[in-house]
Amino acid sequence: MARRTTRTRATLASPWGAVCAGLLATIFSTNSPLAWAQEKPPDLTEKSLEDLMDMDVTSVSKTPEKLSQTASAVFVITQEDIRRSGAQNIPDLLRLVPGMDVAQIDANTWAISARGFNERFANEMMVLMDGRSVYTFSFGGVFWDVLDLPLEDIERIEVIRGPGGSTWGTNAVNGVVNIISKKASETHGGLIVGGGGTVQQGFGTLQYGGKAGSAMDYRVFLKYLNNDHFAAGPGADGADGWHTLRGGFRTDSALTPDDTLTVQGDLYSAREGSTALLLGAITDPSGVPTNVVTNLSGGYVAASWDHRFSPQSNTSVQLSYEHHARNDDVGDHRGILNLNVQHHYSGWSRQNIVWGMEYRHEGSHTRGSPTIEFVPAKISINEFSAFVQDEITLIPRKLLLTGGTQFEYNYYTGLNVMPSTRVAWTPDEHQTVWIAISDAVRSPSQLNAGFQANIGSFTPPGGPLTLLSFIGNPHVEDESLIAYELGYRAQVSKWLSLDLAGYYNQYDHQLTIEPAAPFFQNTPAPPHLVLPLTYGNLMYGETSGFEVSANWKVNRFWTLSPGYAFEGIHMHLVPRSQDTSSVPGAEGGTPKHSAQLRSHMRLWRNLSWDASAFFVDRLRDPVVPSYTRLDTQLAWQFREGMSLNLVGQNLAQDHHFEFVDDLGTALTTQIKRSAYAQFTWRF
Repeated sequence: MARRTTRTRATLASPWGAVCAGLLATIFSTNSPLAWAQEKPPDLTEKSLEDLMDMDVTSVSKTPEKLSQTASAVFVITQEDIRRSGAQNIPDLLRLVPGMDVAQIDANTWAISARGFNERFANEMMVLMDGRSVYTFSFGGVFWDVLDLPLEDIERIEVIRGPGGSTWGTNAVNGVVNIISKKASETHGGLIVGGGGTVQQGFGTLQYGGKAGSAMDYRVFLKYLNNDHFAAGPGADGADGWHTLRGGFRTDSALTPDDTLTVQGDLYSAREGSTALLLGAITDPSGVPTNVVTNLSGGYVAASWDHRFSPQSNTSVQLSYEHHARNDDVGDHRGILNLNVQHHYSGWSRQNIVWGMEYRHEGSHTRGSPTIEFVPAKISINEFSAFVQDEITLIPRKLLLTGGTQFEYNYYTGLNVMPSTRVAWTPDEHQTVWIAISDAVRSPSQLNAGFQANIGSFTPPGGPLTLLSFIGNPHVEDESLIAYELGYRAQVSKWLSLDLAGYYNQYDHQLTIEPAAPFFQNTPAPPHLVLPLTYGNLMYGETSGFEVSANWKVNRFWTLSPGYAFEGIHMHLVPRSQDTSSVPGAEGGTPKHSAQLRSHMRLWRNLSWDASAFFVDRLRDPVVPSYTRLDTQLAWQFREGMSLNLVGQNLAQDHHFEFVDDLGTALTTQIKRSAYAQFTWRF
């Protein structure tokens, strides 16, 4: 249960951490000699830009295809990008993507979206871990604070800016983020990472991987972080420090020449602070900023079986279960079971067909408080979906047409159909022009349909106590999108590559906040009149913009990667709406302009210097000034397998704001300038 306090620092007690620590201790204390070494990181500076453009991506069509020929706005964060970034978490890695809006609210809370409509629970972006959705039905978004794994185990992060509903289903409206981890065979040997600094006060990873018999590869890890609080104001503690302990594993087994089985999972325990606006009783006039400490725990296990019928036909089955608990004032406990079956067939000369089905069960139990609760407190949902996609070669090596449709049944609104059509024209091996038309849907969450919160009260002259409340709408409708996209991708020369994407989006049935009919209530005492607000679907509009990024190898030792994004948002209300905040919030909560410039320079054989500058335009509602973030890293590999990194983050300003959560669930604190040192040993 959440505990209100003036400080957030507390000790971490985790039975799961003890189990993982014991497992690692057993492995490291074995008398057998180390037979493998962690894979030496490839130096992508030695690869040509053409090699990087031709890497395979899978998130657009669920089958491997060349990045250079993909008919979608895809950006790939490679393992080399991760090492160069100096980032310690996935949200900071996503800042590398032009067009992604990444804003930190406090030390452990982020608002992340693509192409507009950013908020703490950005409900129009799908996030996946190895193809497994981590989007939560309860709040309609992602808890970024618990989406974590050793960054050294990430093979790549594929980011789609734009809809992916025909492939990934509802809620993949404005973007898809797919975090893809390395196979266990790529992480043999030992890994020790440790470090600390001003904000990242202490962090570390212990990992070991190897073979069990001739057919199975494995790895196990233990990861810890302890982050300091940010400032609420001059000299004021934001009470938002946090720490997490996580342990996990992965095994990859070759059952037969045509069958492979992957099993992976993790467990975590965390404790984090925040400041929220809480109403102590219905007689209080408004919420009071209150320091809250929250205990978090959870984990998942997933098994994936792949069977090859022939070189042209294969099937994959993924079964996963996860459980998460957050002991805050809502007290949400969730269990999620997911079953996914997919088949790929490419036996016909000019067609490449993928189809699949998915079942998802999510059960949620919330405790609530006298002023905040979900109704009903317990809910169990079942969702079903099926998709089919056909890639047709109209002109070999020149023109591809891809058509696909997703059929999905969701808990609140029933059946949705989400088609898309994409065309990629490759006039030569160095250029691709693509266009796409897509239909995507965002289905309601439990937050939209069943959340109830008391906002404040007043007593008018001669009238009863009047309570202002927000009440979810169980009849809320889907939000819909029709997106038109155009892109150009080119290998201009041996030293320069370019990626340009433009879009025009039409939105309908967007959420608004509308007054509902007043009613009288006797409990909780004293008797009072309730003036409710609820959700409607009375906003529509359009957005347009473009994103451009490039990679320029100035010479063998220096690479520059600039990027820029522009977006204009124009929303409107239907005449019967009484909403006064949704249009300004939708139009003013996203920066019109954002830009970045990343530099990688190899100074000597074992010494490199990275620097990144990110500019984010001002937000107009709620008002947040523009800012420039400057990060830098000096990396020195002083011995084989051993390296030392010195990292500075947010160096341009001593502190700055990035985003205001207008729901008041996490009060904004000031992101601080920071520095840390990291030691890495692979053996």
